[in-house]
Amino acid sequence: MNSKILLFAAAALILAGCGSGSSGSTASGSAAQATEIAPKVTVTVAAYEKVPQTGLYSSTVQANVINNIAPQSAGRIQKLNVEVGDFVQRGQVLAEMDRVQLEQAALKLRNDETELERVRTLLAQGGISQADFDQLELACNVSRSTYRNLEENTVLRSPVSGVITARNYDKGDMYSMSQPIYTVQQITPVKLLVPISETDYTRVKRGDTVSLTADALPGKTWTGTVKRLYPTMDAATHTFNAEVTVANSARELRPGMYARVTVNFGDRNSITVPDGAVNKMQGAGTRNVFVIAEDGTAHVKVVTLGRHFDGKYEILSGLEEGDRVVVKGGSSLKAGQSVEVVQ
Repeated sequence: MNSKILLFAAAALILAGCGSGSSGSTASGSAAQATEIAPKVTVTVAAYEKVPQTGLYSSTVQANVINNIAPQSAGRIQKLNVEVGDFVQRGQVLAEMDRVQLEQAALKLRNDETELERVRTLLAQGGISQADFDQLELACNVSRSTYRNLEENTVLRSPVSGVITARNYDKGDMYSMSQPIYTVQQITPVKLLVPISETDYTRVKRGDTVSLTADALPGKTWTGTVKRLYPTMDAATHTFNAEVTVANSARELRPGMYARVTVNFGDRNSITVPDGAVNKMQGAGTRNVFVIAEDGTAHVKVVTLGRHFDGKYEILSGLEEGDRVVVKGGSSLKAGQSVEVVQ
């Protein structure tokens, strides 16, 4: 009988011990949840600032003027005075054609001028009628025009200052009128046709200043001016051309170079935040930021981005001035979670 009593007492003690352990475990878990550490974040206050409204466009450098040097009729090339790559001045003689016709025209002009002076004296003395004199004067003027035209097409001069970019004949060749003898390109200044989005059509005007860089000349920047705006849009790309002129006084930019042109459309007063504050939503193309409320909890706000500049994003919508935006420590945040703001 006594042994049964001892067995019941031992079982009671064991059950009491098990119950005490379970209660302690539950209390411990509750304490851990109560003391969960709030993540530390760094915030910035959303504020307005002037945001430069710029656009980056690709273009190709072009010569300001391209002249093809050739006579108006076929003939033998007598002299070639310059080579490809030579820089020439306006009015410089580039080539000379056979001079036979020019010399014949010069002789006829001298004879006509001599005859005109002779009959001028006769007209003063009444030895010739005014009608006869006018006829001789007209013939002399025609001879003078013929000579000047032949001179222009025999002694070929550059109409602009520029660089020789092509020579298609050799000395002694017969000019066949199929290709020009020389091509001269004016590269001081150069021009670029910049394809700007039609949405910015009203924001660009003649005289605006732009900056550009060339891939072939890294580390250098040039300044250009919008010279004219083309009046029509490209239906396929929805862009229009702005013609930009660059002085290029050092002749560094050459036709055919690839260039990147930055056009400044002015400034806009917008809210900005550091680019590290902006998150991309998984599975969507939208962007969001975490904003800390007055009670210290994090909330998600979807934002619309504008320009990116100097490590910042322009916010077009989604934020208000004074919002506290998380810039550090937001990688593992969840909406509604309490945080600790640190400096």
